[in-house]
Amino acid sequence: MKPIDYDIGYGKPPKKCQFKPGQSGNPSGRPKGAVNFQAELLEELAELTTVQEADRDVTVSKQRACIKALVAAAMRGDMRACGVLLSLCPRPDAASCDGEELASEDREILDAFTARQVSRPASTKAGAQA
Repeated sequence: MKPIDYDIGYGKPPKKCQFKPGQSGNPSGRPKGAVNFQAELLEELAELTTVQEADRDVTVSKQRACIKALVAAAMRGDMRACGVLLSLCPRPDAASCDGEELASEDREILDAFTARQVSRPASTKAGAQA
């Protein structure tokens, strides 16, 4: 048996067990160039699609088409769509996108809705989503 010329221990494996130069520690791991879910989703949402709007065809991104569908559902009275829209909007205490502050009545409505959503029991929330 050949004598060992260096310490073996934690973080210092024997030479025969060390990776060879150019050898991967995870040969069946993620391949180079693999794209993650978020990148694929953003790419898909950026693609263009045609939607019918006011008796005419309009070409918009899939992301814009989803937003239009969500807003239309909320306008029809779908409370789930309203909740999703409110969760996607900036907080009531933040300025709106055009720099205007919310009216005090609007702020009160949003605060009341947020308070109801937070105070609802988890079982009611789960049942409402089913």
